[in-house]
Amino acid sequence: MTRIDIPRDSLFGKDNLPYGVFSVAGGEPRVGVRAGDHVVDLAAALGDDVFARSSLNAFMARGYDFWTGTRRRIGDLIAGDVPDAAVHPVSEVRLHLPVEIADYVDFYASEHHASNLGRLFRPDAEPLLPNWKHLPVGYHGRAATVVVSGTDIVRPKGQRKAPAETEPTFGECRRLDIEAELGFLVGTGSPLGSAVPAAEFSRRVFGAVLVNDWSARDIQAWEYVPLGPFLGKSFATSISPWVVPLQALQAARVPTPVQDPRPLPYLREDEPWGLDIDLSVSWNGEEVSRPPYRTMYWSPAQMLAHLTVNGASTRTGDLYASGTISGPEKAQRGAFIELTWGGKEPVRVGGEERTFLEDGDEVVISATAPGADGGRIGFGEVRGRILPAVS
Repeated sequence: MTRIDIPRDSLFGKDNLPYGVFSVAGGEPRVGVRAGDHVVDLAAALGDDVFARSSLNAFMARGYDFWTGTRRRIGDLIAGDVPDAAVHPVSEVRLHLPVEIADYVDFYASEHHASNLGRLFRPDAEPLLPNWKHLPVGYHGRAATVVVSGTDIVRPKGQRKAPAETEPTFGECRRLDIEAELGFLVGTGSPLGSAVPAAEFSRRVFGAVLVNDWSARDIQAWEYVPLGPFLGKSFATSISPWVVPLQALQAARVPTPVQDPRPLPYLREDEPWGLDIDLSVSWNGEEVSRPPYRTMYWSPAQMLAHLTVNGASTRTGDLYASGTISGPEKAQRGAFIELTWGGKEPVRVGGEERTFLEDGDEVVISATAPGADGGRIGFGEVRGRILPAVS
C-alpha cells in the first residue's frame, strides 16, 4: 500500500482532485485522478469498470449524484493507503484527450475582448454590436479538431485578403493567433426540444478545462461576413488534460459584472456563476499576459441556458468555451491581436519584437483559482507548438 504525500502548497490537493485519462508504458488509456504529483488509477483503486475506459464520458454520463459520491470516495481513499498498483508518478504517465468531444460551441463572453476587437475592426462605430449585452454571442466549432495539450499545431492555409489587396489569395496563415479561454464539459445531456435553465448548470456540467482556440486572423477576417468564423477557427482547438470538477470551484464563485440592461428572464441567475480564476499566457517561455476570468460578462450558466433555449439538445461530452478572456488592462489581454493591437504595437519576446505566431513558437496557458481550504487549485496547462504549413 502507498500513502500519497501531498504538499500543503500543491495545486492538486484534496480540494481539487481533477480527473484525466492516462496511460503507462505498454498499457491502455484509463481514467485517473491527480493527487499531488501522482495519478491514481480509479479502476484499480475503486474497482469500478466505468473508469477502465479511454475517456471520461461513461463516468460523466452517470450524473451528478454519482460524481458527488465518487469525489467523496476518492477523498477518503487518498487520506489513507492506496493500493500500490493504482499509484503512478505524474512524470511517468502519458496524458490523453480526457473526453470524447460530442459537440463544440465557442462563446464571446468578455466585454473587454469584444470591445477591443470592435475598436480594431470598426473604428468609426460603437465597439459592441447592439445584441451583445442582450445574449451570449457564440458560434459552432468543429469537435473533431479538439486536441489535448502538447499536440503540435500545423499552420493552416486558406483564402486571405489584406486591405491593400484587390483580390483574395490562397496560402498559409500570416496572422496566427491564440485565444486564452475556459471550457466547460457537459456531463448529462438534455433532449431535443427542451431547454436547460441556468439554475441546472451545476448538475449538468461536470467540470472545466483550459482552452486555446487557435485563430487564423487573416483567414477569419476575409470569411466571417456574413455567417461568422469557419476555416479561421476549425483547424485546431487545444484543451488541458485535467478536468477540474465543478464541485472544486465552489470557493472560486464570485458575482458577474453588473449586467445592464437586465437580461431576459431565461438568462437571469439568483446566484451568478462568475469565477475568480487567474490565467497566465506564456510565449516561448515568457509570460506576456495574465487574463482574469472574474471580469467575464456572461457566466457559464447563462451560456448553457442560451445554448439550449431554442430546444437544441446537449450530449455527454459537449464542450462549450467562454471565448477569449481579457481584462481592462493591456497586460490582461488574452489574444495577441489585442495585445499587439492588430500588429501595430509589438511585444518583446526573447529580445525580439513580435506580433503574431511564427513557426516553432510555443504557447502555454495555465490557471489557478481559490480552493476550499484557503489555498489555490490548479488547472495544469494547455500547451501547443506551431509547425510549418503542409506544402
